[in-house]
Amino acid sequence: MATAPRPRTTTRDPEDLARRLGAWLDTRLPGAKAVDVTVPESNGMSSETLLFTVEHPQPPIERCALRVAADPAAYTIFPVYDMPRQYRTMRLVAEHTDLPVPRVLWLEEDPGPLGAPFFVMERVEGRVPPDVMPYTYEGNWLHAATDAERAHLEEASVRVIARLHDQVPPGAAEFLSLPGDGSPLRRHVTAQRAYYAWVVSGLPRSPVIESAFDRLEELWPRDEGDAVLNWGDARIGNIVYDGFEPAAVLDWEMAALAPREVDLGWAVYLHRFFQDLTVSSGQPGLPDFLRRDRVEATYALLTGHTPRDMDFYTLYAALRHAIVMLRVAYRQVHFGEAAVPGSAAAADALILHHDSLAAMVQGTYW
Repeated sequence: MATAPRPRTTTRDPEDLARRLGAWLDTRLPGAKAVDVTVPESNGMSSETLLFTVEHPQPPIERCALRVAADPAAYTIFPVYDMPRQYRTMRLVAEHTDLPVPRVLWLEEDPGPLGAPFFVMERVEGRVPPDVMPYTYEGNWLHAATDAERAHLEEASVRVIARLHDQVPPGAAEFLSLPGDGSPLRRHVTAQRAYYAWVVSGLPRSPVIESAFDRLEELWPRDEGDAVLNWGDARIGNIVYDGFEPAAVLDWEMAALAPREVDLGWAVYLHRFFQDLTVSSGQPGLPDFLRRDRVEATYALLTGHTPRDMDFYTLYAALRHAIVMLRVAYRQVHFGEAAVPGSAAAADALILHHDSLAAMVQGTYW
């Protein structure tokens, strides 16, 4: 983790993007200019972000962030990037909750201006727990915080998930229902099976991922509970904090209707993923932060709903993350940054947490 080169996050030319953005902005706000256009170092490999300032006598928003769908020619992480869906989700959450969701301003569905659809939203200042190097490693603001400050951030972050689940009427989020037959959870898992099939098409398959799908069937919840609006990528790395309070909740591309525990399992496991990496590198990490038992207890206190079947949902989170990581690895192969695995075992080895995923399948992880 510390020495491997970071996979490329874009194939686009930032200067070309800035020029094209300026031309587009003038069509939406005549006379406006996009200045101080930057691409953040933390840009992801799914949708990409541009930061800019609107120069205009009366800008509706002065400091902006633009999210543009991934370049379709760049071996994308996901098969579909539905920017209107994300835009609509953010507006829905802003309308029905008191969560700090950035104000969205413009949606552009025509791929012509920037090469892919995009939307523009308010840019919120603050700080984000880093992914590279992860916040569990020494040398960042969250690791350097006091136990009390991290406990405050943890509770406030779980509260974000709780408020989302409790405040958005599921009927208003029906457009986020996944296609197919069966319950919302069944459709969610079916969509992940389809995603995995897309990732490994023509490439070595992953035995550990396939064993995890089999184990899910054995652990399937008897009572799935009601579906609520799930954030989808529910983790502290997608929150901008003002001090230790959430100031902006970001990244809604994985939002869906599903049981509450889908979000909770993701939040718990994504922290454990970073924590396990940190311990394996010889550092203690943050063993008392975002612990599964405390997250579950906090959520139950805030909502009155005691999380159920969390072995299933944390396994599901680790499985979903493994599929993404396998796609990232095969993207590196595509760009010549890694070699094609010569066996199924080598394909598994491309997944950083294959050992912990295997332990979850065997029931020996927690």
